[in-house]
Amino acid sequence: MEPDTNAREGRRIRQATVATTATATPTGHRARPRRLGARTRKAFLLIHIASAGAWIGIDVVMAVLVFTGFLTDDRDTAAIAFQALELTTVWPLLTTGLICLVSGVVLGLGTKYGLVTYWWVAIKLVLNIVLTALVLLSLRGGVADVAEYGRQLAEGSGAGSPTTDMLYPPIVSPTALMIALLLAVYKPWGLIRKRRA
Repeated sequence: MEPDTNAREGRRIRQATVATTATATPTGHRARPRRLGARTRKAFLLIHIASAGAWIGIDVVMAVLVFTGFLTDDRDTAAIAFQALELTTVWPLLTTGLICLVSGVVLGLGTKYGLVTYWWVAIKLVLNIVLTALVLLSLRGGVADVAEYGRQLAEGSGAGSPTTDMLYPPIVSPTALMIALLLAVYKPWGLIRKRRA
C-alpha cells in the first residue's frame, strides 16, 4: 500500500474505533444517547419557563385573594375573594404544574442533565411532583371549604372565619417555586454520585 492509502485507512479505523467506544455499553450493545435537537429543546424550554411563570403568577393571585379575604372588614369583599379562589386556583395550578412537570421531564431525558444525574435537577423534580400532588390532595379541599364559606358570607349567614387554613399555600408554593428557579439559574452541587456495586 502507498503511504497516503495507509494514512487514510489508519484514520478511518481510528474514527470507527472512537465512534464504537463512544456508543458501546458494557454489554457490547450500542446505546445512542437520545438528545433533543436544538429547536425541540428550545421549544420545550420555552414551555417549561412559561408554565413556571404562569404557576408563580397564579400563586400571586391566590395570595392576593386569600389575604384580602382574611384581612378585610367588608363581608362582600371577603365573600367575592373567597369565591374567586375556586375559579382561579385549583385547576389552573394543576394544569401549569403538570405542563411544567412534563416539559421538565422531557428536557431532563433529552439533554445532558438527565432526571437524577444532577442534584439541582432531582430537587426541582421532587419539588414539582410534591407541589402538583398537594394541589389535588390538600389545596382542592381547602379551596372548596373557603369558597363555600364565601357563598355563606354573600347570603349573610356566614360567621367567624373559614374552617380551613388557607394561609399556608400562598406562602409555601411561591417559596418552593423560587427555590426551583434559583436552582435552575445557579445549578449548584454538581453530579449525584452513584454507588458502585
